[in-house]
Amino acid sequence: MSTVVVDPADALKTPVTVLGLGAMGRALAGAFLRAGHPTTVWNRSPGRDGELVAAGARTAASPADAVRAGELIVVCVVDYDGVQAILDQAADALPGGGRVLVNLTSDSPERAREAADWAAKRDIAYLDGAIMVPVPVIGRPEALVFYSGAGEVFERYEGVLGALGGRSAYVGADAGKAAVYDFALLDYFYGSMAGLVHAFALAAADGVSATELAPYLGTITGIMPGIAAGSARDIDAGEYPGDGANLAMMAAAVDHLVEASERRGLDAGTLRSIQAVAARAIAEGRGGESWATTVESLREGRPQTGS
Repeated sequence: MSTVVVDPADALKTPVTVLGLGAMGRALAGAFLRAGHPTTVWNRSPGRDGELVAAGARTAASPADAVRAGELIVVCVVDYDGVQAILDQAADALPGGGRVLVNLTSDSPERAREAADWAAKRDIAYLDGAIMVPVPVIGRPEALVFYSGAGEVFERYEGVLGALGGRSAYVGADAGKAAVYDFALLDYFYGSMAGLVHAFALAAADGVSATELAPYLGTITGIMPGIAAGSARDIDAGEYPGDGANLAMMAAAVDHLVEASERRGLDAGTLRSIQAVAARAIAEGRGGESWATTVESLREGRPQTGS
């Protein structure tokens, strides 16, 4: 029989409850346990808590039971409908006791604000959050998690939330703001992934394998941080100097890519969308400006077409 030795400092650690034990929920609970926090877990479907219980977690019989065991209540499920179904079962247990609800479920800014309103009407302290890293990165220094909502609540629990990763970013009192950052970064990610896969397909059409191409992609990846910072400054200032490379020049390269892709039988739909936005900006007289000027065309929305 083994004896568990409790560090006196751990006795002062904030009790945490994690509702939802999908892959991410299990990672969150594991990170809290490794940081020494008494951790209670609950999941709608049984059988996902084995490793966590072996590591010292307590399993609750219901969401309400789980909530009563914790001070910091973290919920992470597939969507906000799932969140609401769980919270409805624990609504009576949440208020009072100094409990704080932290919702790390990904959804829209609108849904985040609705959840914050639900909490406010019940006098429940609320933070919304967005996890920007995959499961294996949780708990590591590079793990980025956005938080928004009550600033004083974030300050009070920043140290506890730090167990989830070394980059806890509070982005404002608007509870929907974390989801705004989430959407924007995912927009960048999925656009990049689409470009990556299309690049592999384009190269393969002429006999260059993905493995052969991959070592050279870092050249493009490496210049992106500088481009992102410069474009951000230009967009915020509303000025788009095209001294280094202007939109008209770069749009010509996109035209070549569209033509080459379609000649090789590839779907060029994503490239054609890029081409269309650039063409609209050029038609509006912005061809001599930088690529960042296309943001103005995006803000104007898609032009209406006749029926």
